[in-house]
Amino acid sequence: MPKQVPGEPYMRISVDEASQWYDDDDVTFIDVRRSDEYLEGHIKGALFITVDDILSRIDELPENDKLLFICAGGVRSGLACEMAAAMGLGSDRLFNIEEGTETWITKGYPTSEGSDL
Repeated sequence: MPKQVPGEPYMRISVDEASQWYDDDDVTFIDVRRSDEYLEGHIKGALFITVDDILSRIDELPENDKLLFICAGGVRSGLACEMAAAMGLGSDRLFNIEEGTETWITKGYPTSEGSDL
């Protein structure tokens, strides 16, 4: 079950919880890792925007979707959630997948390698 830590403008979720939303039409996964990390393996269909580019590319995020941010271990994705909230996106739409991409891949959820762009 998604949980919110006091003071954080987003919800924290596990890889298993995120995987349950994978096929939902109103959910977008955003991978915020470096390009070399992304190319090694990522959530299939994830939008790739490095954490350093979130602020300059905020207009590329779908307006009404739940936004599930992922990185290697939850730190950069948490920062991306904070940035999105600072840009006015509602906290009810922002989710940080805490366990990271390696856990997603290890559990056998839909994954791609290389560039999907």
